[in-house]
Amino acid sequence: MVPATASPVRLEASVDPRLSRWLWLVKWLLAIPHYIVLFFLWIAFAVVTVIAFFAVLFTARYPRPLFDFSVGVLRWNWRVTYYAHTALGTDRYPPFTLADVPDYPARFDVAYPERLSRGLVLVKWWLLAIPQYIAVAIIAGGGWGWGDGEGWRGGGGLMPYLSLVAVVILLFTARYPRHLFDFLIGLARWTARVTAYAALLTDQYPPFRLDMGGQESPPASSPASPPASPPDSPLTKT
Repeated sequence: MVPATASPVRLEASVDPRLSRWLWLVKWLLAIPHYIVLFFLWIAFAVVTVIAFFAVLFTARYPRPLFDFSVGVLRWNWRVTYYAHTALGTDRYPPFTLADVPDYPARFDVAYPERLSRGLVLVKWWLLAIPQYIAVAIIAGGGWGWGDGEGWRGGGGLMPYLSLVAVVILLFTARYPRHLFDFLIGLARWTARVTAYAALLTDQYPPFRLDMGGQESPPASSPASPPASPPDSPLTKT
């Protein structure tokens, strides 16, 4: 089998060892301060993306400070949606920062591309991504779009429904269904890859593949080379 190509987009999450049965009922309310900050961050994100579009078009490079800001907004959004809407697998309140927080149970990152295609930047975010937009609309619902500041918090899609099922099970059993968690994170990972592609952060087309589980699989290593033959012993020479 040919190993899957590692994606430059990494989304990971883990479930708290002990989750409150009822806190998920009010997490959306507790997250209101984040919604206010994210509203302004998404406006800045849109402006930065437009600037980056022209930068890639003329220089084939996404300016690193702008790239780090855009990834930081997506990272912040993922922490908030994971806490309050998608999977709801942690009771730890999200930090107010664009930077990566290694010990937080929801993490997001995109590998910085040294060069991007000038031609692809003209078509990938609307024409080439159309099949992915259809898939994401089914996964996350009509409100999935990053541009409206709602992130992965769509309505009417598969993720909101499954997230509700997961926390209802938690409410009655005090246990989070792990198989359902793995599936939810796989859906969120698919959506994240599409978002990064549409936001011009990568040229690698999102795979039509559900990579489930909280942790990303490490890139497949090449097959090990056979051990070198030992040098001929003088006793073997004729």
